[in-house]
Parts: sequence; C-alpha cells; structure tokens
Amino acid sequence: MATINLSAYDLNSVPDGKEMKFGIVVSEWNYEITGALACGAIETLKKHGVEANNILVNHVPGSFELTLGGQFFAEYTNVDAIILLGCVIQGETRHFDFICQGVAKGATDLNIKYNLPVIFGLLTTDNQQQALDRAGGRLGNKGDEAAVTAIKMVTLQNSFENGIGKE
Repeated sequence: MATINLSAYDLNSVPDGKEMKFGIVVSEWNYEITGALACGAIETLKKHGVEANNILVNHVPGSFELTLGGQFFAEYTNVDAIILLGCVIQGETRHFDFICQGVAKGATDLNIKYNLPVIFGLLTTDNQQQALDRAGGRLGNKGDEAAVTAIKMVTLQNSFENGIGKE
C-alpha cells in the first residue's frame, strides 16, 4: 500500500499544458470520491497552463461506463488526451474484479485504437477510507496524478509527431 502523498511531484517536471485540450470522464458512482478526483485533475491541469475552456468534463453512471465515455471523447471531440476517473470499492462479491478488469482492459484498448493518451484514474480500494485517503486525503489526490500523467503523455506524443525520437 502506498504510504506517500500521491500528489507530491516536482512542479518543474511537468510541461506547459497551455496548448492542450483534455476530456475527463467521471463516474457518478461513489461521487464523494470521484468528484474530489475530478476537482483535483481540473485544478492540476489549470495549474499547468491548461485553459478552463480546454477541459471538457462528462459524467457516466458507473466505473464500467468510463471506457465508453472515453470512446465518445475520442470519436466526437478533438481532445489531446482523456482522463478516466472512477472508484470501485471491494465488496463481498466478485463484481469488483469484473469491473476493475473491464475498465483496465477498456482503457488499454482505447489507447491503442485511437492512438491517444487515455489515462487510467480508477481507484480500486478495499474500503471507503482508502478511497478517501487517495481523493484529497492523507495520500493526496489520484486526480492530480492522472492530470500530470495526461500532460506528460501528450507532450511525449507531440515530440514523436514532431520528429523527435526518430532516427
């Protein structure tokens, strides 16, 4: 289990996001958690130069629907990256496993199909407290981490598209 603040990073290590556009898909299920993740992601994007009108947010009913929401962003908008934010808390049945596996596979498939950074911001915790700790609590905010990852992945993709890294 992580025992460090997930939101701690070197501000100078994050590229400027001024010219970037992001789509964020937020699960309504466990909204106390996912809403906090979304706030963290939005504030972090803004902190790194992304203009508010270049941050598009849509909601889906649950975490399983995150990937279809991501696909809608990929197909119907011109975003540079998509951030998927959700929270699945372990229960008494195997439902947790199916949802987590489905979202992980779906996010991977979207990355490959659309050649677009799709960031996996799904909390998969054993209990509510672990989720709260990672949504602005003692371990930071996983939404912050997802936003930083999105900016860095857009920068990486742009560098390849602009010929850097080619021989």
